[in-house]
Amino acid sequence: MQPKQYGIFSLPVVVGALGFFVDIYDLLLFSIVRKSSFRDLGVPESAMKDIGESIISWQMMGLTVGGILWGMMGDKKGRKSVLFGSILLYSLATIANGFVQTVDQYTWLRFIAGLGLAGELGASITLTSELLPKEKRGIAAAIIATSGVFGTIAAYFVHSLSGEDWRLCYFIGGGMGIALLFLRVGVLDSGLYDASKKADVPMGNFTMFFNNRERMMRYLRGIFIGLPVWYVIGVLISFSDEFARRFGIADFDQPKALMLQYVALVFGDMGAGFLSNYLRSRKKTLFIYYGILSLFILLFFGLKGGGTASNMYLLCMGLGFGSGISVVYITMSAEQFGTNLRATAAISIPNLVRGFLPLILLLFQWLRSEHMLNNYLTAAAVTGAGIIALGIWSVYKTPETFHKDLDYLETNG
Repeated sequence: MQPKQYGIFSLPVVVGALGFFVDIYDLLLFSIVRKSSFRDLGVPESAMKDIGESIISWQMMGLTVGGILWGMMGDKKGRKSVLFGSILLYSLATIANGFVQTVDQYTWLRFIAGLGLAGELGASITLTSELLPKEKRGIAAAIIATSGVFGTIAAYFVHSLSGEDWRLCYFIGGGMGIALLFLRVGVLDSGLYDASKKADVPMGNFTMFFNNRERMMRYLRGIFIGLPVWYVIGVLISFSDEFARRFGIADFDQPKALMLQYVALVFGDMGAGFLSNYLRSRKKTLFIYYGILSLFILLFFGLKGGGTASNMYLLCMGLGFGSGISVVYITMSAEQFGTNLRATAAISIPNLVRGFLPLILLLFQWLRSEHMLNNYLTAAAVTGAGIIALGIWSVYKTPETFHKDLDYLETNG
């Protein structure tokens, strides 16, 4: 039992929201400064797309590795240890990004930043899920996710107002992270976690996800549910300038599209959190959002018949709103597993979702190759259709978790 009742605007929620703000600022900053930083580093225009995909893939691999390591630490050493360690690592790496002189340095520092970024959101959602009553878990998660997504909007405006000074953008992001460390001093671990340490069960044992078939499928479905989010961000939006060119749309600004998508994502995440609370169902909310997302993907590819930059910006916003399911699927991930594995699941699942982006990009590249579909737009559409179908199946097979009492443990075997 918790000795104190926490509200939706309590310190853990506020600190989690500010942390996710900085997290998303840094995570998406590379996509915003990609072209301006590449031009400064002397990358040829013809190589920017391939090098950009490579660096994003390395960043996502860092997130994957970091998600597993921070998740295990969150269950072994406490949720608070992750909140401190992760932000320190990615803040220092972000500052170092402002000093890079070569593409190789850039790649390695984005990988290290990915390692640090991996711990932020999952640890915050885990902690607030355990501290707050079940009726407020979804709303608190919505506040964290919604506040955090403003980080991309901030990154866009910092980049624009600085005269595209990409190095300054990285310095500002790292500085915000260091400043946030001081706010985290007053955050405590949850009573559920403190009690679980006294039980005779393994804490943060990652192999437990794979020594039981039912638990393994719970874990894999948690990953598959989130894949459509990063298909939209990592393919359709990050390379929206490539799609605009093939749609015959001139004067299209990819950083602006990314910023507008995240403006809509703010409202999408907020709406998903409150809708799941209103419907008292995570699953129904996910199905509704998949439907919205599918509609806007169809409209997006409909632009190949002709359109304007304004039309495409509006559709990017629609894609952002429809992909605003992070708050729901991460909360669902925390609710699906016992206290001794909860941080490992809630931190590693969203990062493995991000870590699947290199595989999504490889699938996309393979489908658009000469010996397959040999068409950029068709390959992107087929990739998206498969990912959304997998997400729908995963939601259908996952039990509802809204009313679940989180005071339980996972046994080994």
